[in-house]
Amino acid sequence: MINLEKILCPIDYSEYSKEALKYAVSLAIKDKAKLYLLHVIDMRTFEDDLGVIMVKQINDEITKQHKSILLDYIPKEIRNDIKMEVLVVSGIPFAEIIDISNKNNMDMIIMGSHGRTGIAHIMLGSVAEKVARIANCPVLIVKQH
Repeated sequence: MINLEKILCPIDYSEYSKEALKYAVSLAIKDKAKLYLLHVIDMRTFEDDLGVIMVKQINDEITKQHKSILLDYIPKEIRNDIKMEVLVVSGIPFAEIIDISNKNNMDMIIMGSHGRTGIAHIMLGSVAEKVARIANCPVLIVKQH
């Protein structure tokens, strides 16, 4: 029987990642695993009120805001039932997910998929697909129903 000790759940604030988080929380509680919530700020572009700007580094305030948002995704009534770590990093999303997974010896990555098809998939690719291909651990890709 497989017993998960460390689960990584990348969150991009989409409905797809919220759906994946439900699975991650459920498995973390079931296996008493530590849940790592991860948000990657895409280094290539970052939108603020002034429009698109290049980001060289994340300041503490931005990191704090994102960590707070991620924590709010976990219902307060179950937060004490889960060992959790919230991570906010900057970089290229799929590369950072793989890096965090490898550095922390994750047992599983659970993430959402936007389900792009056609030209959008060809042009943009899929972060989930890249992670599934490269990761050293099992990857559960959750589609929204």
